[in-house]
Amino acid sequence: MSTVTISAAEVNKLRQQTGAGMMDCRKALAESNGDFEGAIDYLRKKGQKVAANRSDREAKEGVVIAKANADNTYGIVICLSSETDFVAKNQEFVDFAQQVADIALNTKATTIDDLKAAKMDNVTVGERLMEMVAKIGEKIDVSRFEQVHAAAVVPYIHSGYRIGVLVGMNQAANEGIIASGKDVAMQIAAMNPMAVDAESVAPETIAREKAIAIEQIMAEGKPADMAEKIAAGKLNKFFKESTLLPQAFVKDNSKTVADYLGSVSKGLTVVSFKRLSVG
Repeated sequence: MSTVTISAAEVNKLRQQTGAGMMDCRKALAESNGDFEGAIDYLRKKGQKVAANRSDREAKEGVVIAKANADNTYGIVICLSSETDFVAKNQEFVDFAQQVADIALNTKATTIDDLKAAKMDNVTVGERLMEMVAKIGEKIDVSRFEQVHAAAVVPYIHSGYRIGVLVGMNQAANEGIIASGKDVAMQIAAMNPMAVDAESVAPETIAREKAIAIEQIMAEGKPADMAEKIAAGKLNKFFKESTLLPQAFVKDNSKTVADYLGSVSKGLTVVSFKRLSVG
């Protein structure tokens, strides 16, 4: 047995990360001479079900919950992850995800750490997560968390909690705005655009796409000046296919998303969106 002194803080840290018992964590740290990763390995070798974020315990399943407040000016979307779809489809797990989402919405937490520190009954969300890990025996965590503030925010959950979308719009919510927001959210769920429009695409992404296009064109034997012009056309096609507003509207291919929104209300547009998916 090692003579290394193990502090209560170290034991608690290992317990919080793995969900193992206090005495098991203390023994694991002692056996590994205080090495944190070694202690995790010790627990695993002893058959402990731990929640440590390791490559052999990836949480690729789970559920996504999207919600908005009563006046549709603020919304949140979270992904509560699990290791298996068996757990993800369990109603207790889905109900727990709904509760965490309600806390995120009501507290207006801005980060995952803030959300985990928020109160859930008489404990924190983080502590309740660890209780779920101990009970279910899988790694469970809030893996993604996003918020949108806008004149109107419309939430949408697609495909059995597999995808969640928030759409932020520039006009105050009413029945028509919310209905159009749902339509656009379904578009985002299906087409997964990278940004609202060309102006919203990161400059480095544009530069990379242009460089790829020019390299492809010049490989075909085209001169550099012609390659620049052709690349510009390829970029426009890229924006049309990969950003939201110029995409063909899935419910009516004769319109773009921008055209559809304009037909609902003059000047109506999307100012931001968030899309989370399981996996």
